[in-house]
Amino acid sequence: QVQLVESGGGSVQSGGSLRLSCAASGYTSVSYRMGWFRQAQAKEREGVAAIDSRGATSYAYSVQGRFAISHDGAKETLYLQMNSLKPEDTAIYYCAASYFFNGYYYAQSLHTSAYTYWGQGTQVTVSS
Repeated sequence: QVQLVESGGGSVQSGGSLRLSCAASGYTSVSYRMGWFRQAQAKEREGVAAIDSRGATSYAYSVQGRFAISHDGAKETLYLQMNSLKPEDTAIYYCAASYFFNGYYYAQSLHTSAYTYWGQGTQVTVSS
């Protein structure tokens, strides 16, 4: 019903920047929550940043002040601007989304259980 396609991953040196994009297509809605998650090798998937249809955002403590999430409704695209990257940011980054059609507001969330649709992931590697 909804497809999410990430792009923008790659390799960068410590202190560098990357911008991830996630293009959504299919049965979307103006009421939504979307987020970025990451999973490092041998670790659980964790929430990095999230945004909802009112523009409210939330961030993991480890990325506050360095990462910024945004959403372009006209392009149906989610972004994650990542600055001052550190080796510990190395992971596969996933885009996630949930869409709502009942007229209610759903706040952003950093919990994986809050999301219905997931992208295939994009690798981010930060070298020291």
